[in-house]
Amino acid sequence: MDRTVCVVGLGKIGLPLAVQCAASGRRVLGVDTAPLVVRQVNDGEPPFPGEPELAERLKRAVTEGRLTAGGDTAAAVAAASVVLVAVPLLTAPDHSPDFTLLDAATDAVAAGLRRGTLVSYETTLPVGTTRGRVAERLAAGSGLRPGADFGLVFSPERVSSGRVFADLRCYPKLVGGIDERSTRQGAEFYRSVLSFDPRPDLPRPNGVWTLASAEAAEFAKLAETTYRDVNIGLANQFARYADRIGVDFAEVAEACNSQPYSHLHRPGVAVGGHCIPVYPRLYLWGDPSATVVRAAREANLAMPAHAVDRLAAVLDLTDRPVLVLGAAYRGGVRETACSGVFPLVDALWAAGARPYVADPLYRAEELTALGLPPHRGEPVSAAIVQTDHEEYRTLGAEQLPGVRVLLDGRRITDPERWAGVHRIVLGGGGGS
Repeated sequence: MDRTVCVVGLGKIGLPLAVQCAASGRRVLGVDTAPLVVRQVNDGEPPFPGEPELAERLKRAVTEGRLTAGGDTAAAVAAASVVLVAVPLLTAPDHSPDFTLLDAATDAVAAGLRRGTLVSYETTLPVGTTRGRVAERLAAGSGLRPGADFGLVFSPERVSSGRVFADLRCYPKLVGGIDERSTRQGAEFYRSVLSFDPRPDLPRPNGVWTLASAEAAEFAKLAETTYRDVNIGLANQFARYADRIGVDFAEVAEACNSQPYSHLHRPGVAVGGHCIPVYPRLYLWGDPSATVVRAAREANLAMPAHAVDRLAAVLDLTDRPVLVLGAAYRGGVRETACSGVFPLVDALWAAGARPYVADPLYRAEELTALGLPPHRGEPVSAAIVQTDHEEYRTLGAEQLPGVRVLLDGRRITDPERWAGVHRIVLGGGGGS
């Protein structure tokens, strides 16, 4: 039991984490509520594509008998000395946190919890959730006292799809517990399963960084992700102003960022993914007076409609076929969570256009299943680049004959390949 780790939730964060723990020499019991995921993991096959190193590392861990998956959380927890929880925390239609999945996972962990176990939550949580909601449910379901009978820490995942293992090595692992003993226990565990790249740019050595409390660790994760949303919101407003005055914002940002006190982000047609559009909502739930955060979120949400307005200003969209290039929220990542493709398509319908969607990572039937109208080669009058896929760097007008207007929402296309087409870049100062 002493070296067994239970990972609850074998998604894009939990499974790489389980594999990482197995590679450190630990025995790992993975748990997931989806039978197909359990079967695929036990076969050594990643349930999702596109994560470098995962396939070979998973196969090795399973073949060597260090990683097995199952569906019984309580039984796996009872056999482990460390429990890592990596289930998603979703938001409700009113943007408040929906704790349904997290509560269910916590209750299942409580049912198998034993004295001396360390429980670590990697799921991004509103400040106070670990010490309040989580600790109380674990105590109620196990009869054990948080801190006294079992350790409880919050240690946020700080990785991105497509580079999880690299990010695990690159960024300090933050750990904050409900008491000093829990924090110490959590830090010792993570030091035993993680290794870190040298980071001379950091104020202290890269590795496990302990924070004074679980609340500090929760706040750190929300602050670093909300910062990005706010910065992008500011960049988007700067870009809209740059278009009005005929100035290229990319040139302005490069000039500003030449000194260390400015770190302007890039504007874009949408902010997508599991993290950046969601975690500011979790922050606002705890701090509803944060007007800057709220304004940035609203500014970013307005960008898809703004892009369609820019398009409509130079081309009557009534009954026009318009192609949205990219369903994924980020280039090279096969994921549509909070992707800008959905509000873009909605805005095009509202403008009277006939939208189509294409993405090199998705088949036509998969787009249909997502509620998106797939492009099957129909001629189109305009196109909007929604995703910064590498393939779009070499895309040109000859591949979309009949296109009169291109709106590049990610500044990724080559203007020389679009000669004769009215090309609009958000923040570019005007069309060309």
